[in-house]
Amino acid sequence: MDQVILACTDPSAPSRSAVDWAEQEARLHGLPMRTFLGAPPDPGRAKVIVCGAPHGADDTDRPLGSLLPAAARATDRPLVLVPDGRASAHRSGKVLLGMDARDPSDGTIDFAFDSARVRDALLHVVHTWSLPPCAAEWPFAVPETERATWEDQEVQLLADVLRPWRARCPRVAVREDVVLLPPVQALLHHAESAALIVVGREPGTEWGEVVRALLHEAASPVAVVPAREAP
Repeated sequence: MDQVILACTDPSAPSRSAVDWAEQEARLHGLPMRTFLGAPPDPGRAKVIVCGAPHGADDTDRPLGSLLPAAARATDRPLVLVPDGRASAHRSGKVLLGMDARDPSDGTIDFAFDSARVRDALLHVVHTWSLPPCAAEWPFAVPETERATWEDQEVQLLADVLRPWRARCPRVAVREDVVLLPPVQALLHHAESAALIVVGREPGTEWGEVVRALLHEAASPVAVVPAREAP
């Protein structure tokens, strides 16, 4: 069956932003757009489900999922969360992909490459890492030579993971970034010039720290792709 772009709609401002974004995304992909209220119709046909993110998305007293429509809590399809009033129109700029090259998700990477392709945009891939446990055994600061060796290994790991997609999508310009920072800090540092931020999520898990922080701080739509979503 042909795919569609599904947008959650209700009288709220976040919903209006989501519908506007979904209309433009449908034009980019040459797909029909459908709106829904409540449970999405035939979500298996959806290339992506688009929902607005309310101002209360950063409320630490409640799980993020409880502040979003039922579609956002239950879907196994890629979900784009559009910040209320800040991203109602498609912004020009790069597609920012946050990933763990040690546990890559084919579906998340594929979604990011496709998003960059239809926008003719740079794909900026950010892989974060931390010093290995043995670093704590050094009596003083970790020697620069050791740190550089570990970083080189992370750079090679990311390059190996992305190589098949680079070959498959040669027209997508890719910038690979290996950063010694927590994921939230790394993505927020690069989020300002992003038209779309793409992250993965294990199916059935609650929205994590990274998604919550991005919705609170970033002005760009955030695409949350189930980690086991096949390309």
